[in-house]
Amino acid sequence: MRRRSSSSIAANPVLIGAATVLVITVAVFLAYNANSGLPFVPTYSLKADVPNAANLVRGNEVRVGGARVGVVETIEPVNHADGSVTARLGLKLDTTIKPLPKDSTILIRSKSALGLKYVEITKGTSAESYADGGTVALGQSRPEQVEFDEVLSTFDQPTREAARSNLNEFGNALTGRGASLGRALESLNPALRNLAPVMRNLALPQTRLARLFQALGRISAETAPVAETQASLFVNLDTTFRALAKVARPFIQDAITAGVPAQDAAIAGLPVQRPFLQNSERLFAELRPGVRALRTAAPILTDAFVVGTGTLRRSVALNRRLKPTFQALQRFATDPLVALGVDDLSNTARILAPPVAYLKPAQTVCNYVSLWFRNVSSLLSVGDRNGTGQRFIIIATPQGPNGEGAFSSAPADGPTMDNYLHANSYPNVGSPGQTQECEAANEPYAAGKQVIGNVPGNQGTSTEKTTIDRSR
Repeated sequence: MRRRSSSSIAANPVLIGAATVLVITVAVFLAYNANSGLPFVPTYSLKADVPNAANLVRGNEVRVGGARVGVVETIEPVNHADGSVTARLGLKLDTTIKPLPKDSTILIRSKSALGLKYVEITKGTSAESYADGGTVALGQSRPEQVEFDEVLSTFDQPTREAARSNLNEFGNALTGRGASLGRALESLNPALRNLAPVMRNLALPQTRLARLFQALGRISAETAPVAETQASLFVNLDTTFRALAKVARPFIQDAITAGVPAQDAAIAGLPVQRPFLQNSERLFAELRPGVRALRTAAPILTDAFVVGTGTLRRSVALNRRLKPTFQALQRFATDPLVALGVDDLSNTARILAPPVAYLKPAQTVCNYVSLWFRNVSSLLSVGDRNGTGQRFIIIATPQGPNGEGAFSSAPADGPTMDNYLHANSYPNVGSPGQTQECEAANEPYAAGKQVIGNVPGNQGTSTEKTTIDRSR
């Protein structure tokens, strides 16, 4: 029988060695690049802007819900116009999370205490998503990560010393007080039993306890900007209370003890005083305009009070001297004849009232009385050493038939132009029943017309003014 001439690969040591080296090389290559993804496997690439990429390196994991879904491929700084610098991560992700919703968030978290980091993605629920190669905005990176060394740096030397002091003080406070703590815990049992119905009442919707905490939150948000001011307030209050501690006993204590009777007296007395306080309030409200006007008169009132102080001192002696005078006035007032005289004066005043009212406008409106006295003073102003003479001018009356210079059967009415009578015995002065005018010396001359009485029309109340000579 004839044997086959073909040889097996297993019988060739060279081929076996070459195949082994090739398999090992491929395995090493795949193991080396495993963190960056296997070759020929489709990926989902995204970019993500983060505030800080400290301690994050290429090849760090990207996780969703704790499961690895990709790696960090690139890390690049991004310079902004305001001078700030952020980081942009290039993420190479598995297609299992594609597409990523746009409301997803990015967080850089610590993987170990040695500083190893990874990128955690929290998927959102938005209908919009990032396309392959899209960029997750900086606003989606939250919260800002806290480094492990930053946490450790909070325990600085003053904090460690304060913690040591607290532990020491707490230990001293609890030393030897075991029995007291046991009694305190024992007394909590009835307190908790009584607390149960209170808590049930607080839990009822009618109490609106949730709104209380919401309101407290809003109050805290509003008071946060003035926290430093409030802190200084408490510091000042501490200073004030320390000063009050020196007089707390017995002075403040006695004031508090005596405050109860005072409050009882106030409860009994204030309702009685309420009408007086209301009247006082109305009085001060009515006095407010006058007090406001007193501001301008304050300097004058000050001078009056200064002068009046000395005057009041001297008025005591004056009052003593005036006592006989007032006694005489009292006797005069009680005399029956005085009453008769007062009645006669009253009747005289009532009788003179109409004539005075009729004559008063001659001075108050037309100034005729003052003008008469002024003009009459010049009537005898010319003279010599033997005396003065009266000054006057003779005016000749018009001549002719029916003239004013001779007997006539009727008032002159022509025939010449200047032979018309103009006479007014009672010119208007604005008296009751008259036209409000000063007719005398204001009436116009009506040439060729006879005018007896007031000229028609209102001549006005303007007359010549008189002044007082103050040079004497």
